[in-house]
Amino acid sequence: MTDAIVIGAGPAGTAAAIGLAHAGAKVLLLERTRETGDALCGGFLSWQTLTRLDALGIDRAALGGQQVGRVRLFAGSRRSETSLPQAAMGVSRRRLDSVLQAAAVAAGADLQRGVHATTIDGHTVQTRDGATLAAPALFLAAGKHGFRGQPREAASWQQHDPVMGLRLRLPHHAALDRLIGDAVELHLFDRGYAGLVQQEDGSANLCLATHKSRLDEAGGDPGALLRALGAAHPMLGGRLAYADWSCGIDAIGHVPYGWRTAETEPGLFRLGDQAGVIPSLAGEGMGLALASGDAAAAAWRHGGPGAAPAFQHQLAARMTRPFAIASAVWRAGENPRTAGVLTSLSSSFPSLVRWMSQATRIAAG
Repeated sequence: MTDAIVIGAGPAGTAAAIGLAHAGAKVLLLERTRETGDALCGGFLSWQTLTRLDALGIDRAALGGQQVGRVRLFAGSRRSETSLPQAAMGVSRRRLDSVLQAAAVAAGADLQRGVHATTIDGHTVQTRDGATLAAPALFLAAGKHGFRGQPREAASWQQHDPVMGLRLRLPHHAALDRLIGDAVELHLFDRGYAGLVQQEDGSANLCLATHKSRLDEAGGDPGALLRALGAAHPMLGGRLAYADWSCGIDAIGHVPYGWRTAETEPGLFRLGDQAGVIPSLAGEGMGLALASGDAAAAAWRHGGPGAAPAFQHQLAARMTRPFAIASAVWRAGENPRTAGVLTSLSSSFPSLVRWMSQATRIAAG
């Protein structure tokens, strides 16, 4: 008999599967894709996230990522640069997910690919091909994608102008090495921001969180939006000069940044972005995913399926402070009237940046 079904083999799902398998559970790990892709979100691993990977038995050397030691902030003509509290890493989701999935299988989880779960009903999971799977405990780790019957509502101030996620991979170039180096960059602009970090193969991952109105102003064309932003913001434009526009731009719509829940049913553990979606400029999405997966496995080990409601409540409480701080910084950063002030303060008071970097981490459970 299967003890637990984990829906989604990203960082949250694999962390849960590893913990459950190590506890002796018979785990079925479902992944809707047939091959590990390069997910749009993620790619920055904070020092705390790296420590969590260590605890899961993941060898940092196997990731081979780009070491990140600084955060660089741009707003108009203003810029600041500050050392991070500890070393971080830039790594592609393809590499991270592949390593974690291999670790889950090695721990004893049964990874089944090409299985697209669509609905949860009690202790059963319905799949797109009509199958019904059952287990006493279900772990929902479907990432930022919506899941039927599990609504996630954005904050009221986002609902009239929802947030979109865009991603463009910049190919490796010696000039980009010199421009970015060992930094993670945040480029602030009206109604959005772009994060940029190099990854294990030398390419650079450019992710944007922007309101739909900005995309509408560009005729709904992500490429036109990026070109317009590059023309208006020379530092960003200098990076986009090395883009390969034929590679295509990935997109995801209506991302409910700032949403979190303390509610669930016995037997259903909600993980990662299905538990809460931290504003991505905090760089803690992967940290939340791993922390929630590890904590859910520990809760199951100590209390079985019935531990889910208490687990969800405790996880939501851990998210309260970092979500509030990340949301406040995000709103200041996407407002042209306050973005420059934020950048100037970061330049004058580097300790403020280090404090924000620490304060937006998900605390250990």
